[in-house]
Amino acid sequence: MNLTDHIEEFKYSPEIWEKLKAYSIHKVFDEGEIILREDSSIQFIPLVVSGSLKITRTEEDGREILLYYLGVGESCVMSILGGIHQETSKVKAIAEEKTEVLLVPVFRMTMLLSEHPEWLKYFFRIYHERFTELLDVVNAIAFRKMDERLLMLLQKKNEFTGSNVLSVTHEQLANELGTSRVVVSRLLKQMQEENLVILGRNKITLIT
Repeated sequence: MNLTDHIEEFKYSPEIWEKLKAYSIHKVFDEGEIILREDSSIQFIPLVVSGSLKITRTEEDGREILLYYLGVGESCVMSILGGIHQETSKVKAIAEEKTEVLLVPVFRMTMLLSEHPEWLKYFFRIYHERFTELLDVVNAIAFRKMDERLLMLLQKKNEFTGSNVLSVTHEQLANELGTSRVVVSRLLKQMQEENLVILGRNKITLIT
């Protein structure tokens, strides 16, 4: 796949795609596989070719919360910034499904940013998008009820996977929302009674 078809800033710069292929490591991760761990050294920046990644943050008490998703043509701004400043990762990147990525070495990413104005435009665009998503997370935690947040999460998964049948457990949803499995199970049962979802074994069908 040529990512220039999915990244507006690169469409008229075939040289960038050639450099990406030459500089990067091409790898496929299975669903649930961890690509980047919290507190680990950032050696590579993931750029999604197919599939999707979820970026999460773990609190001191072990609770995990979803920050945002990355789809085709997207990269993790927090990883880019952390890598450039030689900091350890503040987030965890996990394959939401079978996901193909280009792993761009940090020093190559720095080089691309300095050599190609298109990279800077791309970086600032995805920075703006991720910042907006993080504001949405803060607003949801502060102002929305848990049932609203749960439905929003299911809709987001539907958007990224392209399927209304979601392979996910109640425990996974609870982790991403930073709540308990009991709360999620209760809310899902309520949503099923309201004909919003159909519950199955390790899968949830979102009724659209």
